Amino acid sequence: MDYTVLQVIWWALIGTLLIGFALTDGFDMGACVLLPFVARNDTERRVVVNAVGATWEGNQVWFVTAGGATFAAWPRVYATAFSGFYIALLLVLFALFFRPVGFDYRGKVSDPRWRGFWDWALFGGSLVPALVFGVAFGNLLQGVPFEFDADLRSTYTGSFFALLNPFALLCGLVSLCMLVTHGAALLQLKTDGAVRARAARAQRWAGLLGLVLFVLAGVWVATALAGFRAQDNGTAVAAVGAWMDNYARWPAMLVAPLLGVLGLAGAAALSGRHSGTAGFLSSSAGIIGIILTAGFSMFPFIMPSSTDTAHSLTVWNSTSSPLTLEIMLFAVVVFLPIILAYTSWVYKIMFGRVTSQAIETDRHTLY
Repeated sequence: MDYTVLQVIWWALIGTLLIGFALTDGFDMGACVLLPFVARNDTERRVVVNAVGATWEGNQVWFVTAGGATFAAWPRVYATAFSGFYIALLLVLFALFFRPVGFDYRGKVSDPRWRGFWDWALFGGSLVPALVFGVAFGNLLQGVPFEFDADLRSTYTGSFFALLNPFALLCGLVSLCMLVTHGAALLQLKTDGAVRARAARAQRWAGLLGLVLFVLAGVWVATALAGFRAQDNGTAVAAVGAWMDNYARWPAMLVAPLLGVLGLAGAAALSGRHSGTAGFLSSSAGIIGIILTAGFSMFPFIMPSSTDTAHSLTVWNSTSSPLTLEIMLFAVVVFLPIILAYTSWVYKIMFGRVTSQAIETDRHTLY
């Protein structure tokens, strides 16, 4: 297969894995962020935990797979990102530790202080990754301060606190709002009574806030943010509004930001309706649109350099060999349908509402 085609295919596949992670583990994180606010007693908190308890562990496979695919398909991006974002990624990693421990340890002791501690651990272990992932994308859109020496060793010239700049924090809030909206939509599907009513209000306000922040970020990108533009000679230049070039070149890409806006607006408008399916699908569409917007805007850049634009990592200069990409593509063609089929079967088997009555009746096998 042509090398250029393989490079584009793997750009699309890694984007698909990130979307899969956001759609599945995203509602787990969103629901856990809402845990202290939509549940007022231990039974209600157990309802929220068990609403995601059957699938949360399998959902994280998307994140692990995306990391492995990045390592294999874009090794230079993987190495540069993990050296530059080292502290931020460690922060995410340690936060994620609290999720499996929180799910498994929360019900071991009936002491309210014990359970309260793990409730907040689940909250923090979900809030931090949801926020940091958006902050990371915000920094990618601004360019990352790194450069390569003569031996292609990368040097990161920034700092952890420099990552927490206004635009990156705005992107972090967009990420947090879209996942909270998604988590609230899931709780409407999986719970009833007071928890469901509170989740509906959370979905409405998170969706509206996410919509406003997403539009604000888009205006910032179009009018004030210095993006990057690839030159015909293989170099790159930074220019305000450069991230809008692809939409002028391929107008069909405008469907991505439109989907993001309509998805969040629909999720907010559909909150509290009798059927939560439409709201959940709408929040899913919003997530897909927001992630595609970032990918379409940056293509072919993966990790632009703000220190030296000539050192920017793109789809064309940072991928593995054709043989590696071909072998990996064969594995994807064989195993991805199996994974999707099994995941669909699990969701079908585990589908159903978690009620307070069921929690009170079954105190031993549920979380």
